Amino acid sequence: MAENKFQAPDTMARCVPMSALQSVLSGKWKLLILWYVAFYKVQRFGELQRRLDGITQSTLTKQLRELEQDGFLRREVYPEVPPRVEYTLTELGGSFIPLLNAMVAWSQQHLTPDYVNPYVEAPAPEKP
Repeated sequence: MAENKFQAPDTMARCVPMSALQSVLSGKWKLLILWYVAFYKVQRFGELQRRLDGITQSTLTKQLRELEQDGFLRREVYPEVPPRVEYTLTELGGSFIPLLNAMVAWSQQHLTPDYVNPYVEAPAPEKP
């Protein structure tokens, strides 16, 4: 796991599962990074940077590396000029999608009831 302040023994002793989750998700942008990679299936660095309005290149790099180190993201570098780097969810990251969906639903219900979510998969067309 990436090192951070939530991994100190006295912090981890409080509630180990929640402290472990907090240590992975600590960081202002990590939930949104996971959300966009989950929704779009594949994201390139530049795409993420455009979607995360206000994030610096160094912060995005750091948070992507931590999510990769923690096993949530897979980074694939293609040997092209210029290099193309794509991020996808790992199996562990994919297992987190139901929690992301639950957090979005809770937030829509309790925090942003007037929000129209554009990140909803279109239903499959009905067959005639």
